[in-house]
Amino acid sequence: MKQRLHLIPYQVNAVVEVVSEVPKGIELISAPNIWEKSKGKGITVAILDTGCDVTHPDLSERIIGGRNFTDDDNGNPDVYTDYNGHGTHVAGTIAATQNNNGVIGVAPEASLLILKVLDKNGSGQYDWIINGINYAVEQKVDIISMSLGGSEDVPELHHAIQNAVDNQILVVCAAGNEGDGQDSSDEFSFPGSYNEVISVGAINLERHSSEFSNSNNEVDLVAPGEEILSTYLNGSYAKLTGTSMATPHISGALALIKDIANKNFERNLTEPELYAQLIKRTVPLGNSPKLEGNGLLFLTVDDYLSDVLNDTLLGQVLKI
Repeated sequence: MKQRLHLIPYQVNAVVEVVSEVPKGIELISAPNIWEKSKGKGITVAILDTGCDVTHPDLSERIIGGRNFTDDDNGNPDVYTDYNGHGTHVAGTIAATQNNNGVIGVAPEASLLILKVLDKNGSGQYDWIINGINYAVEQKVDIISMSLGGSEDVPELHHAIQNAVDNQILVVCAAGNEGDGQDSSDEFSFPGSYNEVISVGAINLERHSSEFSNSNNEVDLVAPGEEILSTYLNGSYAKLTGTSMATPHISGALALIKDIANKNFERNLTEPELYAQLIKRTVPLGNSPKLEGNGLLFLTVDDYLSDVLNDTLLGQVLKI
């Protein structure tokens, strides 16, 4: 299939050489507060994107392999270098290790499989994405993260995703950036609008719904997606904006949730069971479900709700 699928449009807010902090988006979903329980060790996340800066000091230890499905570098399958920056940024939000002066991801001990399905221009053939999904299934990954989309509902793409989910892989996708800020309109992007995927919308760092975030009845939850600090090209760091940036917050969080839940239940939970574990860790922000789904991911919500459902405390957390 020669039709093209593209990166969901995003905005580069700033590029910096050195930082040393926990990104605000990571704090907003309360990830640091459960690192004593898990940092995602033993969980593999396949990132289907523009590749990765494999020598970035905050990422190199997390990357266990990869494959190039594009025609970059003459189609060499062993070269999955990122010439765009998008894939590297996504990877950092999932699992950056904060090596010396750097940033840390949601699951800083998770393993990353880099599957380059979009070229240096952020464009890819549907065959590339489908082949990437099928390869991830063959490699028995735990989670697939895709911050990409298009307007076409392609059956072959849908079937590949259904096969991944049937193999108990959690598939996380960006909802899309065609939104108008209104819940009265529907904006659909694929694969984010398929029922089988976990569709992620965006909020800003003040917990307000992002105007660009697609609204529809397939949105599952929201995460920070504006001015998100993460790894970038040539060992640098950048702040980017888009539902593409919200998605890896969820992918990383699922690495933590899967590790914790499997240990607690003393068995491997199924994909639907892990989805339920994710959704129970959300809190409503007061928007339409078409904008926020079940609400904002908040990984320690159980701890707060168990405190005699202290409404005052929860109100302080959400600033409502």
